[in-house]
Amino acid sequence: MSAEYATFGLAPAMRAGGVLANGDYQVHRDFVDFIVDGRPLLYQLSDLDAVSPLASDVPPAIFTAQVRSLLLEAEAPLDDGRYVLYGCPECEGIECGAVTAVIEKDDSADDYVWRDFAWQTGEHADLELNGYHGIGPFRFRGDEYRSALNSLLGAESGGAGGSGARRRVLLIGARVAVLAKLAATLRTIGIGADITRDATDVPAEELREYGAVVFGRAIGEQERAAVRQSFERAGVEVAYVEGLAPIIPLLVAQIEHALDRGPHELRRLTRLVAADGEAAIEVTSTCRVRLTAYRLDRLSRTHTQEVFDGILETGRHRVALDAKAVKGQSFLVARTSGGVLVEAMAH
Repeated sequence: MSAEYATFGLAPAMRAGGVLANGDYQVHRDFVDFIVDGRPLLYQLSDLDAVSPLASDVPPAIFTAQVRSLLLEAEAPLDDGRYVLYGCPECEGIECGAVTAVIEKDDSADDYVWRDFAWQTGEHADLELNGYHGIGPFRFRGDEYRSALNSLLGAESGGAGGSGARRRVLLIGARVAVLAKLAATLRTIGIGADITRDATDVPAEELREYGAVVFGRAIGEQERAAVRQSFERAGVEVAYVEGLAPIIPLLVAQIEHALDRGPHELRRLTRLVAADGEAAIEVTSTCRVRLTAYRLDRLSRTHTQEVFDGILETGRHRVALDAKAVKGQSFLVARTSGGVLVEAMAH
């Protein structure tokens, strides 16, 4: 089993949910990604919308079984000693396609080897037709490999090291109809949501369930300060979101960004600037990027337009925007399979 040594690690990752420009919903998924030689393995496999089996929303028993499987403490779930490394974020069925690889133990050197990566949609993998020929094989030192995976089994909250325990947001605003619609949309994509105007008497154990607090534009600074004090007294650190406009897909995108707990240096989409009729975007690996513009007209009606959808190479890019899409009070959402950024358009 000839293979170059590589470092192995794990890091929290997210498949951002949301409301797409065509009205479709995309489910939010928190998971643990494999970090090989300091980079997420998912980013090395081309532009792929997928999650690892180490997801926060699977039952603890199944999560534990997935970890044990990667440690080779159980038989391979697929033929030829193959294991699923990434699968469909919506249904996780092999029929939708999955990245699989052979995982072996080299007992003579106490190493683990991942090899023969392939895109698999059935019982057997066709390496010649669907193999990732430029990926691997990777050889991981046994102590490093076992230590990383075993650390997940010791997490108090179970799945994904507890990363999904706070996939819930608190909505605070004056427009009840907007908040109710936002809460319903968030629940549709897998994020819990509650509505309130006063968090003063909420028990600390309940506040610990939230990962983010969203303030509507009508909420004054005194009310915001009172909410922050409630969380501070409870010893709970949350992300605070200042709602840009009463546009549901836009608010969902802001919330998804706030809930991203992945290390910034490991994110795929790292920069978005919207000004003077163009967008400046930075990505850390080749990926599909979709840009959607939202604007409110003088009658507070929402207008939505997809202004860019294409593959961008690693680096910084400038994308010209349709002047009609970004006139007046407008906002831009940049989305990849692993993250989302939001900016108000500067004129």
